[in-house]
Amino acid sequence: VPVPTRPSTLPLRLPLQDGYKIGGIGTGPVGRVETGVIKPGMVVTFGPVGLTTEVKSVEMHHESLAEAAPGDNVGFNIKHVSVKEIKLGFVASDSNNDPCKEALTFEAQVIMMNHPGTISAGSTPVLECHTAHIA
Repeated sequence: VPVPTRPSTLPLRLPLQDGYKIGGIGTGPVGRVETGVIKPGMVVTFGPVGLTTEVKSVEMHHESLAEAAPGDNVGFNIKHVSVKEIKLGFVASDSNNDPCKEALTFEAQVIMMNHPGTISAGSTPVLECHTAHIA
């Protein structure tokens, strides 16, 4: 079976799965690198809000990394941003290489699984979109 190539040449996209306040260090967002790479010293923008800050360090399993590639689940420390300013589902991207921004519209293929009743006009489903939970 051929090994798939990791999309490390594409712009950084890192959806946030969580965020922590780390005493003496600051804010530590956590997520999986989907495309691109993240490195200490890089300036990142969090979409869709456009919040920009510098990455102080990148860690995986409590070990510092010089760079995290696609498929790596990492935590990274950022400067001058409160943990309350970042939320589950925000996406970190490189400010200098196609920073992510809010989408006005999008198309989705939706699969209904184990729906207990009928779907009718006025139904309000819960949408799981990667790491975001929208009701």
